[in-house]
Amino acid sequence: SDLQKITSADEKISTLEQSLFQELRNAIIVHTESIQSIALAIAELDCLQSFASVSLKHQYVEPVIGEDTSLSIISGRHPVVERMLSPGNPFTPNDTICNDSEQLHIITGPNMAGKSCYLRQVGLIVLLAQIGCFVPAESAYIGIVDRIFTRVGAQDNISAGESTFLVEMQEAANIMNNATSRS
Repeated sequence: SDLQKITSADEKISTLEQSLFQELRNAIIVHTESIQSIALAIAELDCLQSFASVSLKHQYVEPVIGEDTSLSIISGRHPVVERMLSPGNPFTPNDTICNDSEQLHIITGPNMAGKSCYLRQVGLIVLLAQIGCFVPAESAYIGIVDRIFTRVGAQDNISAGESTFLVEMQEAANIMNNATSRS
């Protein structure tokens, strides 16, 4: 009957598809190492091309990476916020200096003054430099960093009996307990 022919054809198609798929897998498996090596090279090239493209387009500069723990960012800009601002409203750059004589900075100001943006900007610039990208600044000297910590905003956890203050102190304690001279 026609129904049996259709059912039989569906089964034959399914069996043929599985067979062809298995043949393809077997043919590819022989070249897995080469395919993975090529994929890794393409991924690295894509990443480096993206770094070069964004750096050229947005006037990023090559950071100097040093062996010490100093940090000097002159006219640093937040790479994300800068892109979101309208052309007539440019990002106001900021300097950051941390060295043996200036290890601690206390940042204060009213709400919406840019404190969190500044902290994130420094973290992003350090991260970009550490991964090999140019940075949004006039110049930058960055010592090798092992971790980036920041304490920005806190959410209380009242249901667990944790106030905003407690959460902030726990986050600060985590930073103090885990930071090294290169953090």
